[in-house]
Amino acid sequence: MRLQINKYFNSYTEAVPLAVFRLFFGSMMLASIIRFWLNGWIEKLYISPKFFFSYYGFEWLKPLGDFTYLIFMLCGVSAFFVAIGYKYRLFIISFFLSFTYIELMDKTTYLNHYYFISILSFLMIFLPANAYFSLDAWKDPKKAFQQIPAWCIDSLKLLLAIVYFYAGLAKLNSDWLLRAMPLKIWLPSKYDLPFLGDLMQQEWVHYAFSWSGMLYDLTIPFLLLWRKTRFFAFLLVVLFHVMTRVLFPIGMFPYIMIVSALIFFSPKLHHKFISKISSFFGIKKSKFDNSLRLVFQPVKRQIFLSVVAVFFIIQIFLPWRYLAYPGELFWTEEGFRFSWRVMLMEKAGYSQFKIVDSETGKRFYVDNSDFLTPFQEKQMSFQPDFMLQYAHFLAEHFRKSGHKNIEVYVENYVALNGRKSAPYIDPDINLLNFDDSFKYKSFILPFQDEIKGL
Repeated sequence: MRLQINKYFNSYTEAVPLAVFRLFFGSMMLASIIRFWLNGWIEKLYISPKFFFSYYGFEWLKPLGDFTYLIFMLCGVSAFFVAIGYKYRLFIISFFLSFTYIELMDKTTYLNHYYFISILSFLMIFLPANAYFSLDAWKDPKKAFQQIPAWCIDSLKLLLAIVYFYAGLAKLNSDWLLRAMPLKIWLPSKYDLPFLGDLMQQEWVHYAFSWSGMLYDLTIPFLLLWRKTRFFAFLLVVLFHVMTRVLFPIGMFPYIMIVSALIFFSPKLHHKFISKISSFFGIKKSKFDNSLRLVFQPVKRQIFLSVVAVFFIIQIFLPWRYLAYPGELFWTEEGFRFSWRVMLMEKAGYSQFKIVDSETGKRFYVDNSDFLTPFQEKQMSFQPDFMLQYAHFLAEHFRKSGHKNIEVYVENYVALNGRKSAPYIDPDINLLNFDDSFKYKSFILPFQDEIKGL
């Protein structure tokens, strides 16, 4: 067994798939940053709000006012240089730090694919994506290699397989498969789609989408890995992500997943792609075809492999942390983020906060729009850690305004996946008695139903 492992980690493959991946990744990240900027979302999401919801442990990380534009500019510039492979290591680190900073500024904007980009860019720090068809390799022949260790390519395949497979496991629940929720809520709203609008009203379509989505996520990594089914699998990838892009406003993510799937194809296809790019830009491709192997120095190799191994151990076990919490995951959302539970819930909430003077009993209600944007209020209304942070913010705000002996209560109702709205937070609990942490939030009222599955 050990012999086979050593043999694998000493095996080599063509570097061209990683070069193509780097080129697509950097280009699409640059396009994403430009799109975000041009749509005015930097101002709307990170400058205009008066308050930002922090991730636990990252409370110190906040938007920087108008200087927030500089973070996005750094991220976009880094993405461009990653794409062309110029000072690759420096700029992939710069991209990872700036993009992750953006992601951590306000968890209101959390999306699974933002998390995916962060961990993918972290992984790419340890991959020699500039070894082939890069400005680094063009300028310095000592950095040019046509072959790289096989694990460098396979690590990307493994990450994509984890994302898909865990997304499929998450769909093995009774709401998704037996109630077609939340697709039964979302799809009928697409009545204005040409050709598809009427079809989206049919209940059998909702179930077909639910079951096919689950089967797609669970099987697509294996279909892509097997050469005989790879082309068919890629067609499925294109069809699936084009359809999700048509039906749901999820930005660049579908395109990112489509081009990422190309990593599973043989180097022959990637060489054809590089040849066309070289021809278009007048680049001499033969300069990179030197048949040289990249051999990491022993210490560097050990460090890189150790970091990558720890990285994948975290990716494999982190999505299961929800098992450490009692209660229904979709209800409490404790352990929900960073677990590839993609588009499985439709939640809506109502939250009315009450400020009480514990000595006099005087009280008044808070107008959330005085402090939160509509998007922030919507997200806060059904996520307990948001409500807890907001309660502490309100207490601090009103203390500065001269109020004393403050207690904060919330009357809160939440509807989950088409169920009737139900009380969510115990209205008799002073939220200031709790601090944000990884501990179970006992002020969440029990879920009065059952969702079976993983």
